[in-house]
Amino acid sequence: MTKKPLIALVFTLLLLLSSASPSPLPASVCIIGSGIGGSSVAHFLRHYSNSNPYDAQIGQIRIFERHGVVGGRMATVSVAGETFEAGASILHPKNYHALEFTRLLNLTVRKPSTSMSCFSLGIWDGHKFIFKTFTSDSESVIVQSFVSLANSIKMFLRYGRSLFRMTNFVERMLGKFLKYYKPFDSRPVFESVEEMLKWAGLYDLTTQTLEEELVDAGLSPLLIQELVTVITRINYGQSVRISGLAGAVSLAGSGGGLWSIEGGNWQMAAGLINQSHVVLDPHTEIESLSYVSGLYELNSTEGESYTCEVAVIATPLDELNIHFTPGISIPERQLQHTFTTFVRGCLNPKYFGFDMVSDIPELVGTTETPGVPFSSISVLNKHGEKDMTYKIFSRQLMPEELLNHIFSVRNETIRINWAAYPHYHAPEVFAPLILDSKNLYYVNAFENAASTMETSAVSAENIARLILSRLSSQNCSGTSGLKNFCSEYQMHSDL
Repeated sequence: MTKKPLIALVFTLLLLLSSASPSPLPASVCIIGSGIGGSSVAHFLRHYSNSNPYDAQIGQIRIFERHGVVGGRMATVSVAGETFEAGASILHPKNYHALEFTRLLNLTVRKPSTSMSCFSLGIWDGHKFIFKTFTSDSESVIVQSFVSLANSIKMFLRYGRSLFRMTNFVERMLGKFLKYYKPFDSRPVFESVEEMLKWAGLYDLTTQTLEEELVDAGLSPLLIQELVTVITRINYGQSVRISGLAGAVSLAGSGGGLWSIEGGNWQMAAGLINQSHVVLDPHTEIESLSYVSGLYELNSTEGESYTCEVAVIATPLDELNIHFTPGISIPERQLQHTFTTFVRGCLNPKYFGFDMVSDIPELVGTTETPGVPFSSISVLNKHGEKDMTYKIFSRQLMPEELLNHIFSVRNETIRINWAAYPHYHAPEVFAPLILDSKNLYYVNAFENAASTMETSAVSAENIARLILSRLSSQNCSGTSGLKNFCSEYQMHSDL
């Protein structure tokens, strides 16, 4: 048989089938969590189901948020009338989903000011600064360039060629991660996190610690113990004993070109929810989820009940108390809590062994030394010579007594306790993306590889494709006598 008659036969049969049996009704979807994961799932479901008429269609999407605002771990605080990121704060220039969300929603990108090139760094071991960069208050581009060059030379003199090896290590990881943005025809739908990582060539990075990976890459112990440790303590609140992929992502978050959304990164989640025609239920905490007669039934703490064909968990299950029927099985995992403290006031130079506040670096990072009470202290804004807004990361609550010791003046203090990301260890063990054999999905299973806004979006995109793929397959399976034809048609849809 020639090609043209075969094509005609396929389309004729397709038309007969479509007229003989009604199209399945659009599936309703319930999503628990309104952060970047949940909002991205809603966005990609709408985007993909509407762009391909042969995919399963999506009906109502309902998002449940236990708090009164959307965004999850993307949130802002107001200090002295100014808005600052309190949770997930920075995005990488190669975070292509976040960039597309920003363009789609017409949000404004906020980039570091030009003066950030002279932002001073100090590495504190609890007793003294073991390394400090130069700084300058000059706004002259020439002066800033000179200071930046001087700092590059100073860094090289201390850490040598290991700096380049670290950059190459991060670039190799990023090159593999970029495979997740490939077109559909060259990128499969993944049913497990392990599949996702192995396909991209990233899985091995989750089987060793960052420290082991960097030693294998030829980095010096000095660089690992100092600069790399400072970075992992700031970004993940943990040491270089975290798993290699999470560590590589953390190092990428210390590079150049970083950006955020003017007014708060939470606007990405809010915008995606708005443009995805979602029914949003704020102040609604789900306490039980059951599968009954082909539907998922979700019950809230307020006694309300909701049903849907597809359910998506887009929030970490580790510290939630949702009762599942039938029960689910996921590996036990601890979350790393990060205590974020904002202070409007002035640091005490005596605490750091100085006479003047101006001698204290604008970013104080710390080494993995017992007794160091904080991971970092950074200047967010300078209101005056002795009036600044600071952001402190710590693993424990910063008590009043300690803050009074570190600061000579405190006019305003705000504390936030984030269950921020998993506590990483190698080798990592991953929860399933599909929590049952039906249509219950878990976006945050990918977090054990790395936890960022972008990795949540990458996982959410795969979850959306997985939902549509499995619904399409289930629709075909439910069509009497036509299962084989559906399989063949999906395989050769290019006809």
